[in-house]
Amino acid sequence: MKLFTHHEFDHHEQVVFCHDKASGLKAIIAIHNTHRGPALGGCRMYPYASDAEALTDVLRLSRGMTYKSAIANLPLGGGKSVIIGDPRHDKTPALIRAMGQAVERLGGRYIVAEDSGTGVANMQLIGEVTPHVSGIAEKFDAEGNPRSGDPSPMTARGTFVGIRAAVRHRLGREGLEGVRVAIQGVGNVGHHLAQQLHDAGARLWVCDINRAAVQRLVDELGASAVANEAIYDQEVDVFAPCALGAILNDQTIPRLRACIVAGSANNQLAEKQHGLALMKRGILYAPDYVINAGGVIDVCYERSAGDQELIVQKVDAIGDTLEEIFDRAERQRQPTDAVADRLAEERFA
Repeated sequence: MKLFTHHEFDHHEQVVFCHDKASGLKAIIAIHNTHRGPALGGCRMYPYASDAEALTDVLRLSRGMTYKSAIANLPLGGGKSVIIGDPRHDKTPALIRAMGQAVERLGGRYIVAEDSGTGVANMQLIGEVTPHVSGIAEKFDAEGNPRSGDPSPMTARGTFVGIRAAVRHRLGREGLEGVRVAIQGVGNVGHHLAQQLHDAGARLWVCDINRAAVQRLVDELGASAVANEAIYDQEVDVFAPCALGAILNDQTIPRLRACIVAGSANNQLAEKQHGLALMKRGILYAPDYVINAGGVIDVCYERSAGDQELIVQKVDAIGDTLEEIFDRAERQRQPTDAVADRLAEERFA
């Protein structure tokens, strides 16, 4: 299995393969860049088909975290970790603590937080063996109600703000009343996003591999359920990917009937050229690591004891950042992802 010649290797500073025989831990931690500060990124647990697949994922995700923190002007670098295993069957307290010990051995170069397949309770276990963890402190939502350290509500808020900015730019509409949105994936972030869009008057089409999660939104919000594979074909204004990455590719882009792509999923473009493909089709793309930065903003200011008002202010500024990227891209006749990359690279290079 190659590393330095791997197609997703991008001058990563450190890649650590972690194993603990007693607990069965098999994990990879990738630190992409620490020029702005320690690398912060979530720990994903997923039953990867191979070690090579896990490596590809962690290399892509860690690079994305560098760009995400830089574009949000945070004093953090980019990193990510993945645990190879099924979180429903393979996750044990011993395995999670072993992951925490692997993080501790890096001496603070990497700060771990939750991600797909892990949660606040897991991060609290990791916090028993290392201080280099975030997303565990109790917080308050935008209305002042107490909530857990789960950053997904702020990821959803940032995505909502970003959709509003994209609609304003592309459709010339200030509000979301009657705007049609297709949400791919209604887990933690997708569910919060659907609620905010519904409250703003948007009409929703939703899909997810978890049929119960879809039915819940049908019952609670009057959303229309769509088959997973059919979500690309919906005649909507906004396509919001909130599940897996690499879903914008040669096969799916020609099928899109939306004029805006704006969602919380990481690494939405399967290849770099797909940003240009979206632009050529007249589809406005909100770069994923810009619009989904609410979570990393949340956990960053948790560590520096930032108050809720400051966190909300920083998350809501995602809309302003996207407006700048949209305007630059239009003036320069460049894909929005290329413009965002240059802006981020100016900040972490």
